[in-house]
Amino acid sequence: QISWTPLLVLGYLFYLLLGAMVFQLLEKQAETHFWDQFQLEKLKFLQNYTCLDRQALEQFVQVLMEAWGKGVNPEGNSTNPSNWDFSNSFFFAGTVVTTIGYGNLSPNTVAGQIFCVFYALFGVPLNLAFLNQLGKGLNAHLITLERWVQKPGRAQVQLAIFLTTGTLLFLVFPPLVFSYVEGWSYGEGFYFTFITLSTIGFGDYVVGTNPNKHYIPAYRSLTAIWIVFGLAWLALVFNVGADLVEKFLQLKWHKPDLSLAEGATIKSEDEPEQPRIHIPS
Repeated sequence: QISWTPLLVLGYLFYLLLGAMVFQLLEKQAETHFWDQFQLEKLKFLQNYTCLDRQALEQFVQVLMEAWGKGVNPEGNSTNPSNWDFSNSFFFAGTVVTTIGYGNLSPNTVAGQIFCVFYALFGVPLNLAFLNQLGKGLNAHLITLERWVQKPGRAQVQLAIFLTTGTLLFLVFPPLVFSYVEGWSYGEGFYFTFITLSTIGFGDYVVGTNPNKHYIPAYRSLTAIWIVFGLAWLALVFNVGADLVEKFLQLKWHKPDLSLAEGATIKSEDEPEQPRIHIPS
């Protein structure tokens, strides 16, 4: 037998290095352009308002950055809705237990920070157990498909329906809603959808944060519920994908022992076939 673990490690490191090089190639020049443009805008501002000096402007920029770090949107005025009304707090609680962590909002009081620690300590395992149960329900459909393999065409059709339905419900249609409500492009909405359901959660796009828009009270709460069910579906897809990668490596790099294979064949005739697709704990 040839161990495929070193190959997987090398492939994983190569994938990270490849991603680093591509991101650097795509983003570094744009960052330099935005930085130069920002410095030019500050210079124009100082030229238009001669009563200010550079130090005063830098202090004001620092105030804006601190406000943003505290979850206060500098845009708009005093009529901006609170970040901690019930709907927004419900959405924040969902991002804590699902470990999305957008980063645009966080508790600032000591009591809130301590509560957040213990809330996540018990909430994250509870969320995993809940998603595992949802995943088992979805997995039941895959097990049914697994038993239909002997029927030509039916398994492929059912699998296609399963994946297509989930893709439409969780990846294709939600960006249309977000584009309409938030004013994003469809590409931005799709980007937010995948980054959220994969629990990456950069925080560059977050629903319900535009101070110039009026949102219905239940908007972010409904989004949080959509996130929970979308997490279960996408996690199942990721698990199946990881299982396929492992099986591919095992088949490609493991030379089967004929004596063991014959024994396994005899045993399989005596024992009922077990479903191969499962939800890892």
